[in-house]
Amino acid sequence: MEAIVEQARALALEVLKDEQRYDGTPFIGHPDAVAAIARDELGLPAECSAAVYLHEATRTHPDVDISSFPKDILTMVDGLNKISTIKPKDTRLEAENYKKLIVQYSTDPRVTVLKIADRLEVMRNLGIFPKSSRDQKVLETLMLYIPLAHQLGLYNIKSELENIYFRYADPEQYRAITNKLKATERDRERLMAEFIEPLKQKLSDAGIEYKLKIRTKTAYSIFRKMQVQKVPFEGVYDVFAIRFIIDCGQDPKLEKELCWKVYSYVTEEYEPDTKRLRDWLTTPRPNGYESLHITVKNKRGNALEVQIRTKRMDYEAENGQAAHWAYKGVQHEANMDRWLKSVRYALEHPSEAKPEDLPQPPSKEIFVFTPTGELRILSAGASVLDFAFNIHTNVGIRCTGGRIGGKAVSIREKLHTGDTVEIMTSKNQRPNRDWLNYVVSSKARTKIKQELDAEERKLSADGRELLERRLKNWKLEWPDAMQQEYMKAHQYSSVISFMADIAREVIDVNDIKAYIQKHAETQVHEVEQVPKDRVLNYTSGSDEILVINAKNVRGLDYKLAKCCNPVFGDDVFGFVTRTDGIKIHRMGCPNAAQLMEKYPYRIQKVVWQDSAASGDFQCTLNITADKEQSALASIMEIIGQFKASLRSFNVNENPRGGTYDISVRLLVPSNTELDKIVSQISNLRSILKVKRN
Repeated sequence: MEAIVEQARALALEVLKDEQRYDGTPFIGHPDAVAAIARDELGLPAECSAAVYLHEATRTHPDVDISSFPKDILTMVDGLNKISTIKPKDTRLEAENYKKLIVQYSTDPRVTVLKIADRLEVMRNLGIFPKSSRDQKVLETLMLYIPLAHQLGLYNIKSELENIYFRYADPEQYRAITNKLKATERDRERLMAEFIEPLKQKLSDAGIEYKLKIRTKTAYSIFRKMQVQKVPFEGVYDVFAIRFIIDCGQDPKLEKELCWKVYSYVTEEYEPDTKRLRDWLTTPRPNGYESLHITVKNKRGNALEVQIRTKRMDYEAENGQAAHWAYKGVQHEANMDRWLKSVRYALEHPSEAKPEDLPQPPSKEIFVFTPTGELRILSAGASVLDFAFNIHTNVGIRCTGGRIGGKAVSIREKLHTGDTVEIMTSKNQRPNRDWLNYVVSSKARTKIKQELDAEERKLSADGRELLERRLKNWKLEWPDAMQQEYMKAHQYSSVISFMADIAREVIDVNDIKAYIQKHAETQVHEVEQVPKDRVLNYTSGSDEILVINAKNVRGLDYKLAKCCNPVFGDDVFGFVTRTDGIKIHRMGCPNAAQLMEKYPYRIQKVVWQDSAASGDFQCTLNITADKEQSALASIMEIIGQFKASLRSFNVNENPRGGTYDISVRLLVPSNTELDKIVSQISNLRSILKVKRN
């Protein structure tokens, strides 16, 4: 069969010789990698690799003659080609709809597994795709491919897809959790060594051959537990499990006896939590998973999850249902047929997985389609009118209603994930103030207000031009912060109405001149005064943990790293530098992973003292807001409500996006206070994004 694979590859290489991927590499690299996944990671036979090459050759070149290849390969190619025509809108982004289409388009279950292998290769190389395509692939993977991999029992692939999704969807959380896992790796190894020590002799005397493995949850699984249980990283007690893998023959009776024998030794030595016993030996899971799980307390009182299984069980659990026929290279036709029937059954029947086992779509967003299949992401609660403005401002202004699934609906109709929406327009349509009650997106609200206030904006432009010309003649500066104070004193919440009143001469520009001169010394445009690196103190704690505070300097210096500006209460670690003592970094610092990987021996455990020390911590917030002056005033007002000192407030207009890019530098006493500020600002209707540097 290897000759068939070479023949298929040669044909694909010839057909695709002029095609490239987004990074400029030859396109043949894609089917090469997919075939390798199918062969090496899924254990699929050579026919599947040949089908991968012929699929890529004929997908965009349907006239290529492949009739000389065996019938079962051609059947797989036909199925792969049909599945490749499925568009996200055909599935409404529902996994069950997607599976139904796969069953409908293909009679060979191997096609489904190959499609998952194809998506895995794409996700491994997601960085080469343009952002719009990347975002769509990330969403499709979350909604369609991860549930499919889970249902087919391809757990390794499911976990990898989840982590790649997480890395792109929430890079800061992903970085923080993976860095914590790296920082605690030695602790896990120490716990495992302590755990097995009192059991070694008993297991040896019983003649049980085994190996231990630490099974650590994926970053995404940990994140999901943190969200569901509303706990920090440290509150997820089963971050890792100690796994016994028993080496024995494939006699079902012997396998179970040895697993239960190891279980008895473990529970004799350590106190078990019988409520958490999971016996999947006596009754395996529907997908064939076999193992014993028990939670015990070690001598330190730590809860440890222990998994007990044989080498065969472990291989099948890690590699999914394909392992039932691929284990140890035994690929008998009868076993393969049995596995393929189980795949087919899984596709045709609803998933038995619990909802919490599967990734959940973002709750604050919905995903809808244009009639041409283009994916659009909107806020939850968005209406037809929101969708119209998302397409284009002119479409929104002239929107009279829409059609969802061919049914006519009003502009106020709420949308749901998977809807395909067609917008109806009229050249005579114009916005009215009621429209503001029908939209939730900041863009739609802004554009509606702009249309309603067209004359006001024209006057505003005239007033701004007048003021700027006078200020230039007077050689005076009028920074945003001073303008905000003046507007607040005169009860203006909108820059547009403020500038329009200047044009109307309701406000005399000479009054502004007098105001600037009066406050010249105290209200100049604020420039950040960067404090010197604070030199802090440490006191030694148990297990070489550095306890940091901001007073009582006694010895070794340490500083807060400028690359991530830690704040009291953040998850942090110390890095021992050559000349500057210890630098304190946040776990989510962009440099953390590199430091931990290259210099693990220079990483210092760090905890904060029990209460905030005297002095404040510097941090920067980058905010994207709709181009409304009220947004600036609201941000300033929120900051003033908390224990924070404003160091600088800089605003740049983004003409292309129609937004303000705002940089706010603050001094705060702790991350608790900072989180309150970020939360309040994020809840403002006009705020699009808040990110801490």
